Amino acid sequence: MPHIMELLGKTRVVVKDGKVIEVGEPEVEWCPLFAKMRGIQKITPEEVKKNMEFRISDFGMFTEKRKLELEDFVGFGASEVMMTGLSRGLLDTTVTACEGAGTVISNNPTLVQGIGGRMSGLVETEPIDGIINGITERGGIVLDPSTAVMDPVAGVKKAAELGYKKIAVTVAFGETAKELRKLEAELGLDLIVIGVHVTGLSVEGAQTLVENSDIVTSCASKHVRDLVKPLAQVGTAVPLFALTQKGKELVIERAKDIKSPLLINTMALPVLPEQKQPRDLK
Repeated sequence: MPHIMELLGKTRVVVKDGKVIEVGEPEVEWCPLFAKMRGIQKITPEEVKKNMEFRISDFGMFTEKRKLELEDFVGFGASEVMMTGLSRGLLDTTVTACEGAGTVISNNPTLVQGIGGRMSGLVETEPIDGIINGITERGGIVLDPSTAVMDPVAGVKKAAELGYKKIAVTVAFGETAKELRKLEAELGLDLIVIGVHVTGLSVEGAQTLVENSDIVTSCASKHVRDLVKPLAQVGTAVPLFALTQKGKELVIERAKDIKSPLLINTMALPVLPEQKQPRDLK
């Protein structure tokens, strides 16, 4: 089974044996993040292929040589926020996805950033021994090493069995977030649900995600931008929104680690300057 990931304008890319074997059509033509980071002014299948090949050669994505300890990639991404939360004791552990391993439980801040810092929307994956071993060596727990299944709900159950209570978990679908809220109540947990990879969600899907998340990234989602009522917002081009008090506290904690000057101001949110948003919001 190959690996499937959606990246750079939600373009579907298939990788097998460390090689890009298929690239779909981008759903978004311009992303402010990639324009700034990598100088990509128009997202095309060629650019997406180049970006995926860069990730493979630069830090070994989808290979046995995957680097699992990487520096901060953006100021306020999901993994950066979780890394700070773990470092400061606001979180006991995290449940996230990694290519070659599937769902991973980890309370090692460096590992969480190493896995998630360059991660896009992983759709499906298969076991890669080098990655699974690297995660295990760094104290991470792979939910199912034999299948590399991605199942955030089962990941949170397992984390709860291991005695963790304050758990951050990344989800891409509203229904998953809703299920996690039920599980949180049943098991008496304190979850931070973080919505990621939201481009292309239906209005219902976005509504369910927003209702059940503490933090949500906006990606290129029109519906998330329309529906959020944030308590805090970070960034204005591809904003990250804190939707609950505990989400806000985690995002503000992360702000302490940002080296560049910060403006903190009160105003009606969200703030979405039109010229800065990804083009063709989905």
